Amino acid sequence: MTGLALYIHWPFCVSKCPYCDFNSHVRESVDQAAWRAALLADMAHEAALTGDTPLTSIFFGGGTPSLMPPATVDALIESAERHWGFADGIEITLEANPSSVEAARFADLAAAGINRVSLGLQSLDDGALRFLGRAHDVSEGLAALDTAQKTFRRTSFDLIYALPGQNEAAWANELRRALDFGAGHLSLYQLTIEPGTRFATLAARGELGEAEPDRGAALYELTQELTEAAGLPAYEISNHARPGEESRHNLAYWRYQPYAGIGPGAHGRRNGRATVRHRKPENWMSAVDRNGHGLQAEDALSDYDQGAERLMMGLRLTEGVARDRLPPELLDEAAIERLTAHGLLRPDPDRLIATPGGRLVLNSLLAEIVAGEQAAA
Repeated sequence: MTGLALYIHWPFCVSKCPYCDFNSHVRESVDQAAWRAALLADMAHEAALTGDTPLTSIFFGGGTPSLMPPATVDALIESAERHWGFADGIEITLEANPSSVEAARFADLAAAGINRVSLGLQSLDDGALRFLGRAHDVSEGLAALDTAQKTFRRTSFDLIYALPGQNEAAWANELRRALDFGAGHLSLYQLTIEPGTRFATLAARGELGEAEPDRGAALYELTQELTEAAGLPAYEISNHARPGEESRHNLAYWRYQPYAGIGPGAHGRRNGRATVRHRKPENWMSAVDRNGHGLQAEDALSDYDQGAERLMMGLRLTEGVARDRLPPELLDEAAIERLTAHGLLRPDPDRLIATPGGRLVLNSLLAEIVAGEQAAA
């Protein structure tokens, strides 16, 4: 489905989480009226540049968007429909933490227009949740999942695996339990160490190590096997869904379709340009007051750069990327032949498609496929 996707970034959390590398998002209270007005202004700026294209999806993400007042959610959805119009069957997703406080707001958020929720369960083991720095426990998370499944038409949740000490049997048991809950979509991520996070600090002290490559590969292959058998095959490296339950919003990114991003730190791709908003909430708000939008930068992308981004995103998908959407000078055909012979790319004259083994080493694959000096830029 072609059209425009809209990402709305709500930057605020009520407490520090182990994944963030800055503290300015933590707030005990927020001037909701001022933030609603600023987000609406930022949206209007993007709509003036993209308003001929109907929205296929809206995604509320960021800090803790499920604590955004339902009245603000309602106002943003109403304004988006007025600016762009909605494609049939529009997907409107909200990221949510699985706390009882947030679950209590689900009915009001559904009434405001949310029709899909992405729930950050992250683990079905209390010890793992403590290690990950999560405030909820398993029972609270599962209660939130039950509420979400009863409230929204579509529900997804995520889990993190390849944790220190987690073997194949333990992950298989956890994943089978997760599949039994009947969600139509699962996001399953291997633990990674990002700079500036608590995990990076632990790793630097020698208290945490990333999964050994062989163990990570074995857990990845096990994940594919179990989800496939349960009717939720992978459609992207870390995402699994029943047919028709794929995240339409994330597919817009991976298929390199245009999307507008509003709110602090939001990125966008529209009209051949890359956009980025001011990341710090106060700077973004000041920019909106001063300019009527929160843009920090807006840069034209060359055909080569757009092709490279399209390739990088498209190879994440099991469907791959069409060759006729890539500039010929981007591709090293000799490398493609070699990687196909090694079983890392699927033989296909019209599309570049990574095999499951190829997706395991996607960064290395991309480095070989992309031709020319610009590949290193």
